[in-house]
This record gives sequence, structure tokens and C-alpha cells, in this order.
Amino acid sequence: APATYEVRSVIIATGANAMYLGLPNETRLKAKGVSGCATCDGPLYKGRDVIVVGGGDAAVEEALFLSNLAKSTKLVHRRNELRASVAMKKKIEASNVQIIWDSIVVDVLGQDKVTGVRLKNVKTNEETNVNCDGLFLAIGHTPATEPFRGQLECDKQGYIITHDGPETSIPGVFACGDCADRVYRQAITSAGTGCQAALKAERFLLESK
Repeated sequence: APATYEVRSVIIATGANAMYLGLPNETRLKAKGVSGCATCDGPLYKGRDVIVVGGGDAAVEEALFLSNLAKSTKLVHRRNELRASVAMKKKIEASNVQIIWDSIVVDVLGQDKVTGVRLKNVKTNEETNVNCDGLFLAIGHTPATEPFRGQLECDKQGYIITHDGPETSIPGVFACGDCADRVYRQAITSAGTGCQAALKAERFLLESK
């Protein structure tokens, strides 16, 4: 049976998981050319060919970041118009990123490392192979907050809503890192909010004696 602990304060730091396409070869080649974080892994692909999948601000931001490192950067989007903000659309239009419209990735190619992807045009059903060294997924994140939904106030995506730093809707319960951060999702920002949560929890315990 699960252990039960009685505590006076809780810090939630369960993080968030990058969403993937669910392809068998994608799973097999994770960390071998398939990544969910351009900021983390992008420098490994300096002077190489990369593909980013997505159509929102995060995808555009990752594509632009990679375009400053990679030999070539392509953005694959399943529709014929990006979901990104007007400002981000203007930035990518002015960049050297090539956008492949109306297309989805149906397979990831390569034995020991990524060598390309197989794309399918959703309008014509035509499939083509495109060579690349890295595949970056920017199709969203899922916060690991399932046990807390219905108990803590969360937004529609499941991120824990905080105020005054890491405070949640229940006094003495604090949330930090990616489970409460739908914008930055970086180690340094998670560490900062973790420190805030620890200080807030300590203060809460002192004041509740």
C-alpha cells in the first residue's frame, strides 16, 4: 500500500514532459537525434541540418534559435498557416528557416542516429524523405500534475496556478519549476522558483508554530 505522511507544508516540483509524436522510431532514436529541447541540445547540431516540428510561438522560437547554429533549419507544420503570434511570424519570415507546409512526420529514419524523416503531405497524401541530423519536437508540454488537479487551482492545460511567487490555492502548498511554468521551462528558472518555494515553506512553518 502507498505510504502516508502527515506534513504541514508541501513543495510540488513534478515538472512537465515534452510531447512527442508517438512513432516507434522516434522513441528508439531519442537522444540520438530526436530532442524535445532546442535550447538544451541545439549546440550539438552546429553546422548540421535540423528539422523542427510545430506551429506555435515555441516552435518558431526554437527554429530561430537553431537557425543561428545549424547549417539548415526546416520547420514542419501540419497546416498552411502558423499558430504563432504576428511578431513571431514576422521574425521567421525574415529568417533563413524554410517552412514545409501541410505536412506531418510519419517516420524517423536512421539506424544508430537520425539521418532523416519521412513526411506526408496531409492534402495530397504524398510521402517524401527529407535528410536531417536532428529532429526537434515543439508541439507542446504536458505538466506532471495529474494527482493535484481538482485539489489545486490549475489552468486549462494543467499547469498549477501560483501567486506571490510559488504560492498555490492552498496555504502551505507551494509549486515550483515546470509544473507551474508554461513559458520558460529552463533549469535556471526552475532552480530559482525552487529556492523561492523552499524559503516560503520555511517561513510558513515558522509562522504556523
